[in-house]
Parts: sequence; C-alpha cells; structure tokens
Amino acid sequence: MLLRERFFRSATAARVAPFVIFVLLTAGQGKFGAASAYWFYLAKTIVGLWLIWEMRAVVAEMRWAFSWEAVAVGVAVFAVWVGIDGGWTTQISLWPKLGLSAVANDAPGAWNPNEHFGSMLALLFIAVRILGSTFIVPPLEEVFYRSFLYRFIANQNFLNVPLNKFLPWPFLATALVFGFSHNEWLAGILCGAAYQWLVLRKNRLGDAMTAHAITNFLLGAWVVGRGVWNFW
Repeated sequence: MLLRERFFRSATAARVAPFVIFVLLTAGQGKFGAASAYWFYLAKTIVGLWLIWEMRAVVAEMRWAFSWEAVAVGVAVFAVWVGIDGGWTTQISLWPKLGLSAVANDAPGAWNPNEHFGSMLALLFIAVRILGSTFIVPPLEEVFYRSFLYRFIANQNFLNVPLNKFLPWPFLATALVFGFSHNEWLAGILCGAAYQWLVLRKNRLGDAMTAHAITNFLLGAWVVGRGVWNFW
C-alpha cells in the first residue's frame, strides 16, 4: 500500500517509477551469468504485474481499449518490425559503422532459452516472454512514453496537456527515445510514431496499449515459429 500512496502523492512518480524499476531489472538480465537473462525476465514480469496493480487506481488513462485502428496499427508495426532489414537498421550494426563499436558490444545477445535449459524450463521462459511482452510491457511503456514523456517535454505540468494535442517536437523526441531504446532502432522510431498517432487520434492510451500488445504477441509468435531469436 505504501507504494500506491506515493503514487497518489505524485503523478510523475506514478508514471515514471514503474518504468524505471522495470528498466533496471532489464539491465540486470545476463549480468550474473547467461541464465540470469531468463530468471531476471521472469522476475521483472512478476514485478511488472505488481507495479501495474499498484498503478491502476492512480493512472486513470491506463485502461485497455479496442478499436480497428489499434488492430491495424499493431499488425502493421509487426510487419515493419520484421520487414525492415539493412546493414544499419539495428544498433548492433549502426554503431560500428559510426566508429562506436563499444556501444554495440554492450548490446545483449539473442534471447534463446533453448540454448541453456531443458525443454520444459525453456518452454516456461518462452511463455513468460510472450505473456510479459503482451500484457506487462505495453501498459508500462505506453504510460511512460505516451502519457508522461510526450506531455512532459511540452510542459512540466504535463497533466495540463491533452492526450490528443499534436506537438511536433514532443512527437519527434518521444519517437526517437522510444526507437533507440530498442536494438531495431529504425523500426522502433516508426513504431513509437504509430502508437503516438493512435493516442492523438483516439484521445486515450488504451488503443496504443492494445496495438503494442498485438505487435509484441505477433513478434513473439514469429520468433518462436521461425526460430529468429535475434528479434528477442
């Protein structure tokens, strides 16, 4: 209850702290041996679920919503994500071309539990990854990027900025930050712009959450079905 009380006292903390906690746990993946990447993902998924539970009464805009636009954007972003392929469209390939190989060397390797565990445990981690990316990641990321960051760039009193107000600089900056938080930076920028467009069009966060969930679920199915673990 203590965390929820702090969220009630600070609109910023309610939207930023859960995302930061989630990112810090992500940073721990693989830092304590190869197997830790998978145990940390399990841990951060459980913690993420708890954080969403604590946020739900405070962040009013964090409500799932369904629309044909959300489905269309979710499927289109997935197609873009797996369709863009070039020698510079990922951070692993981009930074060495710019003479910044050290940045690329810090990037995590492919996420493939089959290389480290027996079939049952590997199946558990794959299921956790798909469920976590589908139901936990979208609310946490959309609240941070679309509800907080976009509006905060425009005005530190971000709650005074309507969700459906188009602002060129915040739109571009948020898309860039979102894009470069992923290895597939170019697809990520386009993805962030598409989700932001949904929020602007619908004047709510829920459609972007749904689109994000659809994208991540389709991507998870693609990774497992095709064995293209580099997308994870």
